[in-house]
Order: sequence, then C-alpha cells, then structure tokens
Amino acid sequence: MAYRVDFTERAERDLRRLYLTINVAHSAQARSWFIGLEHAIFGLAEQPARNPSIPEDVSLRHALYGRGRNVYRIIYAIDEPGQVVTVLHIRHGARDAFVPDRDE
Repeated sequence: MAYRVDFTERAERDLRRLYLTINVAHSAQARSWFIGLEHAIFGLAEQPARNPSIPEDVSLRHALYGRGRNVYRIIYAIDEPGQVVTVLHIRHGARDAFVPDRDE
C-alpha cells in the first residue's frame, strides 16, 4: 500500500523558494530538474523506509536528489500506522545540520 505524502508549511515554503531561485518559469533545464525533485518527493510514497536516518535525529529520514554541487536533502518523517510520509524540509546538501521545528 502506498503512503500519502504530506508537506509541512516549511517544506512548502522551501519548494516555492527553490522554484523561484532556480528560475523554473524561464528555464527548461531548471524545469526538468524541479520536476525530477517533485518525482523524488512523491516517490517516497513507495517504501519510504528505504532511505537512511539523518544524523541530526534518528527518528527522521532523508532522500538525496541531484548531483555534484546541486544535491538537496528531502527530510521527512514516517507515520507507519497512518501510512503517511510528512516532508519536513528541503535543503541544499551543503548546509549546516538540520534543526527540526518543534511544532512539526
């Protein structure tokens, strides 16, 4: 059974900011990359536990998307009983350690 994929406000904000930053509306290459990111995110609906725990919090997991200097971390939580994957944050892989929001 597939999991439902939900987003926190923070993750939605991250996606909007990334969309604008890489200029998806005016670049076919950026659009293709962004669509791939979306596919990676919604692909978490199938076997979300396949990705490793994050070092900052072992109760959370992350998937990596991109190559070279453009690797992004999709940080998420899994609710097994509810069959829900909640995307908490999408961030560049080179950023400092992730600090979860206490209200998420």
